[in-house]
Amino acid sequence: MQVLTRLAVCLMVLQALPALAEGGATVTGTYGSWSLYKSESKSHKICFVAAAPEDKKPAKANRAAVLFYISAWPKDGIRSEVSVKLGYPIKAKSDVKVSIGDANFTLFVKDERAFVADTTDELKLIEQMKKGSTMQVDGVSERGTETSDTYSLSGISQALQSMAESCSASSS
Repeated sequence: MQVLTRLAVCLMVLQALPALAEGGATVTGTYGSWSLYKSESKSHKICFVAAAPEDKKPAKANRAAVLFYISAWPKDGIRSEVSVKLGYPIKAKSDVKVSIGDANFTLFVKDERAFVADTTDELKLIEQMKKGSTMQVDGVSERGTETSDTYSLSGISQALQSMAESCSASSS
């Protein structure tokens, strides 16, 4: 039940992230390849760090924006929710694979996005991101196209530290 509730909240907020990144959120810092965004009103505050891949394969695949997010919603007690937008509808009943060095993670899919189901795995993924230099995200589209995106992890530790400091429930 907790996973379903978490998924519902995550999906609701993630539907808003692209719009926030395009106009409703303000970039409050850039740390290597990662940018920190913040959007707040009287009733809520949302922060997230995001990066686009440095390399996308196949290069000529027809895709919308591709982004890896780590989000925080202080009011809901969420400090580090991982998700990735692959830029295409993902093949049903498939998984998205994230690799950092020898560490591998499996994310479940919903439409164009992938999420970590277990909070313990989510924390392990973030710790590996802090230790690594690059991250690879592999998926398969509804059409069967296999994609592989490579992200730089340069600046991720600083971006996450800044998000923790500026997006706590008590900060304004």
